[in-house]
Amino acid sequence: MNHPLASASPSAQSAAPSNVHPLHGGVIRLSVDCMGGDHGPAVTLPACRAFLDHHPQAELVLVGREEALAPAAGWERCERVFASELVEMDDSVEVALRRKKDSSMRVAIEQVRSKDGVPSRAHACVSAGNTGALMAVARYLLKTMDGIDRPAIATVMPNQKDGYTTVLDLGANVDCTAEHLLQFAVMGTALVAAVDGKEDPSVGLLNIGEEVIKGNETIKQAGELLRTVAASGVLNFHGNVEGNDIFKGTSDIVVCDGFVGNVALKTSEGLASMLSNFIRQEFTRSIWTKLAAAVALPVLNRLRHRVDHRRYNGAALLGLRGLVFKSHGSADAFAFEQALNRAYDAARNGLLDRVHDRILVTMQALPLQSTDGSPQAAADASAAPAAQSA
Repeated sequence: MNHPLASASPSAQSAAPSNVHPLHGGVIRLSVDCMGGDHGPAVTLPACRAFLDHHPQAELVLVGREEALAPAAGWERCERVFASELVEMDDSVEVALRRKKDSSMRVAIEQVRSKDGVPSRAHACVSAGNTGALMAVARYLLKTMDGIDRPAIATVMPNQKDGYTTVLDLGANVDCTAEHLLQFAVMGTALVAAVDGKEDPSVGLLNIGEEVIKGNETIKQAGELLRTVAASGVLNFHGNVEGNDIFKGTSDIVVCDGFVGNVALKTSEGLASMLSNFIRQEFTRSIWTKLAAAVALPVLNRLRHRVDHRRYNGAALLGLRGLVFKSHGSADAFAFEQALNRAYDAARNGLLDRVHDRILVTMQALPLQSTDGSPQAAADASAAPAAQSA
């Protein structure tokens, strides 16, 4: 078995991400694809205005068609970059990647790419555009970090502990190996440490049961890798978790492949919507239930606030050489602002550096398996990354 985090040479892995650059005066600059999503500038511009009002040290690079960005002319701490095309929500990956090279999505992502030694113009990018196109364009322009085979999509779901659980992958990778799941755990740990301030978050592996013997071969192998890393103190592995543990808050992070993760996400969204409709129907059934609703209104408002999916908007595309965050396509201004907030927090807390550092530490906790089966060769191979990073 090849090393799970050894997709690049040790010398390359010891180098910091290429687009990490110093922040000037603590200013965080975000690039925003203002044309993406179901509503475009009607939502993104009000959200950007509110974000600037709430973050006096932030700057924005607004990307879109000139006429669409006209309302933002003259905004302080704001720059406009014009793009002539936009990626539609039903555009294929090929169209977004090869035919629309001046799309607002692509130009916004380009703002976080460093090239030929020139630092990037923005610390993170936010878009509500087509998810498949966003991932493809971001991966093409930014490339994956050394030691990461595939990027993953991570977002949060509310739990019973009045907090939320970070779940990844949510659809970027339908078929995953055990090594990919380990990489997701490393990236998810870095994300939670950066955004939520939990330096040692717990990681659960989504399975059909808590027992080690359960699950398919990929899950069993992933569990072995995670336990090996955890034994070295690199990762806080809780063990196997089930679907209901996401909402119990059993672990801070839940790792799964993109097929399972996307089904879990869409199922939870559908359930939340159904329960909301049920409550509304029951409270409007008669004059008496309407009176009961008026009495219960404060409780209902608090419940609505706790389960409001808009508060959790903003999925991170992890594993790239730049920070990219995906907003729901149907997001309103409040929800889109939350995505901007998450991107801001990730950049301010050095998410790229954290992912890079955790990759190196995890490499040292999982020595290479030599091709000839020689223990000495394996020991020599495992010592190489540590020696080169010293």
